[in-house]
This record gives sequence, structure tokens and C-alpha cells, in this order.
Amino acid sequence: MKIVACYSVKGGVGKSTLAANLAWASAAVSRRRTLLWDLDPQGGGGYLLGVDRRHGSATRHLFSEGEFDAALVVPTAVPGLDVLPADKGLHGVARLLLKLGKKRRLAKLLASLSGQYDRVILDCPPVLDELSDQIIRAADALIVPLTASPLARRGLDDVVEDLRRNHGKHGPVLPVFAMYDARRKLHTSAHQAEPDWPVVPMSSLVERMAVLRRPVGLFAPRSAPTEAIRKLWTGIERRLAAG
Repeated sequence: MKIVACYSVKGGVGKSTLAANLAWASAAVSRRRTLLWDLDPQGGGGYLLGVDRRHGSATRHLFSEGEFDAALVVPTAVPGLDVLPADKGLHGVARLLLKLGKKRRLAKLLASLSGQYDRVILDCPPVLDELSDQIIRAADALIVPLTASPLARRGLDDVVEDLRRNHGKHGPVLPVFAMYDARRKLHTSAHQAEPDWPVVPMSSLVERMAVLRRPVGLFAPRSAPTEAIRKLWTGIERRLAAG
């Protein structure tokens, strides 16, 4: 089993959309048994796969007890893809982990899934706290969505520097230009400066995900965004295999 985290310290960069689409690609393209674990209290990743955010604080209880509860998992319309949805209890998980002093609680919970799933996609909270620290330590790869702007390299450098100072060893970091619009000179200039970074194009089809509550590959399988997601996921799988 491999853990892929969609990680950003900034909201509004398409993180949850990317997480949902990568989870689809893992299940539909690679035929992997896949879980999207929505660790963002907003619950966007699960929502885009047709799974509502839970009421209550079941996730907080899960971290408190340190035992995975399979009853919390919800199947999706994509064969082989399940979701562990977010709930408002996630707001207090970082403080709980600090209080418990359990630095590897998330890693322990993830390890208990190794017989059930081949890939776990983590939709991370857009904050720096104890939970995000544990996500970074547990992940085999960190996917960092960025807006296509001259500040993109600075944003990535800030993330990498934080990882270097505070985390030591961690999985490879893969920056991605999310919501890329080739009609905008600012975007094309940013891409020219970083031509090796994968691109996921902005599209009305991607925006429709929030209405249809389905990954774009499910309702627009031959579209440009779907092809970009396929290509991106293939590269991630290659890195996971190499690691």
C-alpha cells in the first residue's frame, strides 16, 4: 500500500479537486483498491465523489482510540474507490494529537489499512499543525498543487524549506500547476519557467464536478482534463514504484 497526500498550506488552489480526480485515476486507470481519506474539515474531496461530510466527531474518536473503524468508509460510484469522509471533529484533531503525544497515530491507522487498499489518497487540511506533520511523515509522495503565477516557485520553495527544517526524511514532492489557463499570459509564462511541472487545465468540465459530484473522468472520459489527470497519475505511479 502507498500513501499519496495532496498537500498545500494555501486554500483555493484546487487541492480537493485534484485529490478526488487522482483517487478516481488510481481506481479506474490503475485498477487499484483506493481510499480517499478526507482530512480537510471542509469535506471537499469526499463531496466531489458524491459523499457528504459526516455529522458529529467520528474522526476525532478514531484518532483518540487509534483503531480504524471500517464502518466509517463509504463506497462511491467508481468501482474500487471508497471514501472516509470528513467531519467537524477534524478541527480538534491536531490539538488532540499534541495532548496524546502520539507522533505516529496517523501512520498506525494507515498501516491497519494495508490489507484492504493498494492506494490511499489523503486530502490534507490547508494548515500547518500536528495533523499535517503526521501526514507528511506518513506519505510516500506529496502532491503540491500551485496556481500558475510568478509566485509559484516561491510557494513551492516555502513548502520545501519547511519540510527540510521540520521533517527531515519525507516522500518526494511533486508540484502541479492546477487550474491552468493557457489563454492567460501569466499562466503560460509560469509554465515556461517550470516546463517539467505537470499541468491540469482549467475547464468548465472540472467546475461541473461540484454540480454532478463525480470525478471528471467519469462523465467526460475523453476530455483534456481527464487526459491530464491520467498522465499525472501515471507519473505518480512511476515514482511510487521507483520508491
